[in-house]
Amino acid sequence: MIRIAALLLVAATVAGAAPMRHPPMAKTLKPLASFDAIPAGKPRALALFAEVGKVIQHPRCLNCHPATPRPTQSDDMRPHMPLVVRGDGGIGAVGLRCNTCHHDTNYDVAGVPGNPKWALAPAEQAWQGKTLGQICLQIKDRKRNGDMDMAALIEHMAADELVGWGWKPGGKRTPAPGTQAEFGALFKAWAANGAACPA
Repeated sequence: MIRIAALLLVAATVAGAAPMRHPPMAKTLKPLASFDAIPAGKPRALALFAEVGKVIQHPRCLNCHPATPRPTQSDDMRPHMPLVVRGDGGIGAVGLRCNTCHHDTNYDVAGVPGNPKWALAPAEQAWQGKTLGQICLQIKDRKRNGDMDMAALIEHMAADELVGWGWKPGGKRTPAPGTQAEFGALFKAWAANGAACPA
C-alpha cells in the first residue's frame, strides 16, 4: 500500500510539472484619475475592472486561487513542490499544514514566502483558467465569495493583510502591479460605477 501511494505521488508530481499559462504580468496600474474621461456607469466600470484584472490575474493572486486542490507557485505558476493540497479550511492536509513551511514572514534565504494568514482560497473561489468576466461574476456571488457584500469585498481588496502580501512577496517573485492602495481605489471605483462585469 505504501509503495502504491509513493508511485501515485511520483506520477502526480511528474504529470503536474508543467507551468500554468496566465496573462502577461503587468508592472503598473493606471491612476484612478485616468478613468475620469470615460463615461460614468457601465463603460467606466468595465474599464476599471480590466485594470483591476491586472492584479486579479497576476500569479501572486492566481497561485492562491488554484483550479485544483493543489496550489501553484512562482511567477510561472508551477505546481507546488512538495505536493500539497488545499485541505479543510485551505490550510493544507492533516499532517502537512501550510504553516509547516510558510511562517509569519517571508523566509527569503530559503525562498519560502510567509504571512500570518497563509492559506489557499476556498475551492469555490478558484480563479485559475477562468476569464476575467467569469472571475468578476464569481467575486460578486455571495454564495461563492464567503458571503461578502460589496463593502466587505472593497475592504478585503484594499486592506486585507494576506491580499497585501501580493505587493511584498519577497524572494525572486514579481510583486503584483501598482500598490494595494491603488488596487483598492480602482476596485472601489468599479463598485461605485455599478460593478459591471466584462462579457
